[in-house]
Amino acid sequence: MTAPVPRPRGLAPLVGAIVSLCASPLAAQTDVIVSHGISAFGDLKYPEGFPHFEYVNPDAPRGGTMSFRGVLASRTFDSLNLFILKGEPAQGLELVHDTLLTRSADEPDAAYGLIAESMEYPPDRSWIVFNLRPEARFSDGEPLTSEDVVFTFETLKTQGRPQYRIALADVESARALGPHSVRFDFAPGASTRDLPMVVGDLEILPAHYYAEVPFDTSTLEPPVSSGAYVVSDVSPGRNITYCRSRDYWGEGLAVNVGTHNFDCVRYEYFADSTAAFEALKAGAYLFHEEFSSAIWAQGYDFPAVERGWVIRDELRDERPSGTQGFWLNLRREKMQDPRLREALGLLFNFEWTNATLFHGLYTRTDSFWENTTMQAEGVPEGDELALLDEFRDALPPDVFEAPAHVPPISSTSQQLDRTALREASRLLEEAGWTVGTDGLRRNAQGETLSLEILDDNPSFERVILPYVANLRRVGIDARYELVDPAQMQQRQEDFDYDVTPGRLVLSLTPSASIRSVFGTSGAQAPGSLNLAGVADPVVDALIDRIVASESRAEMETRVRALDRVLRAKHIWVPNWHKGAHWIAYWDVFGRPDIQPPYARGDAYWWFDEDRYEALQAQGALR
Repeated sequence: MTAPVPRPRGLAPLVGAIVSLCASPLAAQTDVIVSHGISAFGDLKYPEGFPHFEYVNPDAPRGGTMSFRGVLASRTFDSLNLFILKGEPAQGLELVHDTLLTRSADEPDAAYGLIAESMEYPPDRSWIVFNLRPEARFSDGEPLTSEDVVFTFETLKTQGRPQYRIALADVESARALGPHSVRFDFAPGASTRDLPMVVGDLEILPAHYYAEVPFDTSTLEPPVSSGAYVVSDVSPGRNITYCRSRDYWGEGLAVNVGTHNFDCVRYEYFADSTAAFEALKAGAYLFHEEFSSAIWAQGYDFPAVERGWVIRDELRDERPSGTQGFWLNLRREKMQDPRLREALGLLFNFEWTNATLFHGLYTRTDSFWENTTMQAEGVPEGDELALLDEFRDALPPDVFEAPAHVPPISSTSQQLDRTALREASRLLEEAGWTVGTDGLRRNAQGETLSLEILDDNPSFERVILPYVANLRRVGIDARYELVDPAQMQQRQEDFDYDVTPGRLVLSLTPSASIRSVFGTSGAQAPGSLNLAGVADPVVDALIDRIVASESRAEMETRVRALDRVLRAKHIWVPNWHKGAHWIAYWDVFGRPDIQPPYARGDAYWWFDEDRYEALQAQGALR
């Protein structure tokens, strides 16, 4: 599973004018900030009137088709409604929806006006007014107004996926001040640092369209939308194509210069990764991110690579590396004891897995914010220790006395290290699970310690089955359950699993959205991203502190404290990570000179007709 990846954001200068109250009747504060962008911390990098982001090519030609394989959600789709739990939405739907603000890919926490031309807000950010661009239109030609923004907020907060409801919990209201001006008010006492960006990230929906079409229904009818692309062709389970809207209202905006360079974008779906890789070799789609270390290490020796027709590359990724791991469902009674959960972590042999299955290409993950300065290390000290001290009575002693939990190093042989086996057995005994005459562990009530690992990806079997074998060696009745994507989606939404693999990419600037991943509010909300079912007052309090941080340094200290506490709780069995994108693509694209640090960057590529014709002439592509 992959959660939605937040657009990158930024550190650098809040360029905005300060105007007196007499110049703006919108609030009771003495000063109102008027700006073209907003940052969680510090200043904006790009000043008012900037021509384009520096990581794009403003002169990029337009034309051609970019094509991907559909991999992120599942191996199929049956809906074009991105906003509800019903159905499996197609990939790429974000292309058809514009937002009030858009994130920059070279700043960790900054956003600039897209639908919104400017913003007005007080220094305490207790409210914000978005002044909309009068030229904004939906794909059916209808104007986009403040009423559509209000409709979007009210609809997503009450009927949208749990992530929307949780993220918008502290947004009290939205009201139209005029046809092109809308004000959001935030709840008294709420931490408001990130709330302007939270509402700025909302995909604006057409109220007139949903007056006739039920919002809460899964559908394959192309939606009316406001983005640069529209749905052009739909073949459920096979492919979906988006083509550039001929009447897109946002052409020429600084934030759009050098983007939307392809006439069309297509996602191809395949039954499995083997079929998809064979299709890449044949040129059935043109751009591929590789997630299999075995294929990356050994599979790229096909003729198109050897002849230079297909380019293989690694792009740096400076975002958090992702929380890849086996998530333990704390909603299950048997998972309540942290000693049991710690034992499960000891029984995964990463060293053998990496050496044997992954060709040594990965590094063991130990942090939820791996590859960032927000990763907890060593023993807590300074401001981090002072923060944790406030919750000392509710935390285990090792949070203070030992370094942040790091998984032990095991053997590169398939046989798990005996020390790990003995320690896991000891922890299970302490947790009340003893071995019977049949070799299985039971508790005092005679209940067998059974464990089902649920997944829908056959390629993961080679990783999970050796783990299952190790679990069985210590008396756990473990099994691997492979289900189809539809079952997987439903069972994850219902939290119907003991253990499930998953990878969530967390934000560079954690905010209210992490309540959906680690907060009590997400623990019982069907479809939330809280895979482990964490419901802990200390975790909730630390999240509140993170959201309320007034500087990036303060935020990073608080995230490290949360990272340390979560790791001590053993809510997952951490797997592996890499700080790069492995990509392969047919040599028909141009690329900007600058690779943005917080995005893969292909959104700013373009189709090179000369290269395409050269490959056609050589018989490489039809």
